[in-house]
Amino acid sequence: MNSSVWHGMTQEPDPRAAVAELRSRMGDGALDVVFFFCSPSYDLDVVGDELKRAFPCPIIGCTSSGQLGPRGFQKGGMAATGFGGGNLAAVPHLIHPLASFQDQVLRIAEAIRGGPAPGPGHAFGFLVIDGLSMMEERVTSAIYQALGNIPIIGGSAGDDLRFARTCVYFDGRFLSDAAVLASVRARGPIVPFMLKHFIPGHQNIVITDSDPDRRVIREINGEPAAQVYARTLGLPVEALGPEVFSRHPFLMAIGTEHHVRSIAKALPDGSLALYCAIDTGLVISIGESVDPLALLDRTLGEARRQAGEPQAVLVCDCILRRLEFENLGSDAEVGALMARNGVFGFSTYGEQFNGIHVNQTLTGIVLGREGAP
Repeated sequence: MNSSVWHGMTQEPDPRAAVAELRSRMGDGALDVVFFFCSPSYDLDVVGDELKRAFPCPIIGCTSSGQLGPRGFQKGGMAATGFGGGNLAAVPHLIHPLASFQDQVLRIAEAIRGGPAPGPGHAFGFLVIDGLSMMEERVTSAIYQALGNIPIIGGSAGDDLRFARTCVYFDGRFLSDAAVLASVRARGPIVPFMLKHFIPGHQNIVITDSDPDRRVIREINGEPAAQVYARTLGLPVEALGPEVFSRHPFLMAIGTEHHVRSIAKALPDGSLALYCAIDTGLVISIGESVDPLALLDRTLGEARRQAGEPQAVLVCDCILRRLEFENLGSDAEVGALMARNGVFGFSTYGEQFNGIHVNQTLTGIVLGREGAP
């Protein structure tokens, strides 16, 4: 049986009316699972109550810094996508508080392994986590190790760039200091993918003093981090800011792959604050951008080819990517390309792919139809 998928996006400011508008776009049939993302500007207690009342099925989601759907990029408001027809099933598992994540992850892994066995290659995890917790690296790694080789994609909850409070949704409530792992089973093929539009620069640098718990780099090559970073780019330290950081993140090698470690800001003492942890002694490079639109088109095209004609593409897309597209004036074109490919998701404060936490990256999964190759 082929599933049915419905998308809804709204800018309605009243939380009850907004949820009602989304529900009205989901058709009259029963839904098996709903993915939901919203601005933190709403009264989240009301939103939580209304969601639970409107959708009597598992709901997975969080606060965001924007959404992606049939209209491309959306700032503010809410967005949801609902799956019916029995082709997708999900069980959400709460991790709260995050300080005791290890024991909770082991219990969740036991529960997942003890549940119904999905077909080979048709199981994945979808993770949403408090985007201000600074716990993503540890939680993501623990989940991936506990679940074995099940692919995981995910995103860190946002709050419209306020950096005040980010929340995940679970059973009618929005919670901080929390994560939700959805164990998802799909009848059709699935194709996880990760995309970043940066390549390593020609010059390597060494982290000689860092504080991974605070996500701060104090020294590079034995000198103040901001000074070395600016000099490598041929800029004065005073020129450093969000536009420079978004176009020149750090790249760290993990195996044969390079992953992005984005810079949040230069601190008064000459150190650099990051959105991901990074350890002393690592050799890294400063990334150089490649054409993001062409890369996105190729990546989505290849993933769709592997999955067959998809029913949906679920993504977690870093807010820094959208800000870069806005600076370049290409956000409408990028959003339109995603919409044409059936992309649904949210703008994040970080992304997860299998066992790693990254920045300035698009993580996603193509959900194919049952019977597709």
